[in-house]
Amino acid sequence: MIKVRPTAVAGSFYPGDRDRLAATVDGLLASAPQGTGKAPKALIVPHAGYQYSGPIAASAYARLRGASSSLRRVVLLGPAHRVHLRGLALPDVEGLATPLGIVPVDEEGAAVVSRLSQVTSSALPHAQEHSLEVQLPFLQRVLPGVPLVPLVVGSASAEQVAEVIEQLWEREDTLVLVSSDLSHYLPYDEARAVDRETADRILALDAEHLDTEQACGAIPMSGLLLAARRRGLRAQELDLRNSGDTAGDRSQVVGYGAFAFDTPQETA
Repeated sequence: MIKVRPTAVAGSFYPGDRDRLAATVDGLLASAPQGTGKAPKALIVPHAGYQYSGPIAASAYARLRGASSSLRRVVLLGPAHRVHLRGLALPDVEGLATPLGIVPVDEEGAAVVSRLSQVTSSALPHAQEHSLEVQLPFLQRVLPGVPLVPLVVGSASAEQVAEVIEQLWEREDTLVLVSSDLSHYLPYDEARAVDRETADRILALDAEHLDTEQACGAIPMSGLLLAARRRGLRAQELDLRNSGDTAGDRSQVVGYGAFAFDTPQETA
């Protein structure tokens, strides 16, 4: 029997019933603009409850429809919300569970990055972490059976995160996926202004000027932006909204953005 990380937020961040979860994700994907052409090289997606950020996340995942034949690995990075962590952590399991089944861990990719000094293997940072878990049902619907390298990111430099990404990005069949929300608990209009500034920095591949006030996943995002800049990629904004636009009031909102990264000719 394989060692599996069980669900921690099924039934709260997303439906805990298998059929309802599949219908929810499929409905979100069906409502999103459908991508054309090749799958992107990387995506930034939000990670709140589906009623809040699901439509924004779906705008990114819709770009992966039909890509299961070309993608063989996903590198998934999200911030540590629950525990203090130095560096990046793999989960020390062989699979990650959701109500839709088990997502296999890519053992080859995990072995490659585990050689880096900033990467450890520990179940604790993953145990209650939602930033990775909420992405799994989307991946199961658009990339069924594709294994992933799941990394919770704590205190680390952009260079350390970029080094991890670059270890795995040499394969053309690898997608890098960063999980992050944007501003937190600002009034609606203020949040829109802050998130617009953050989005512009992402579009400029500005890895040096993001902080955790702008995005809870600023550290993995900065690493992705640095690696993307080195590879000559271009960022494209897919959606930029907040909880006041989807399912909450506008007195205090959380911002959500979806972005895709490709080579210039693929976004032209």
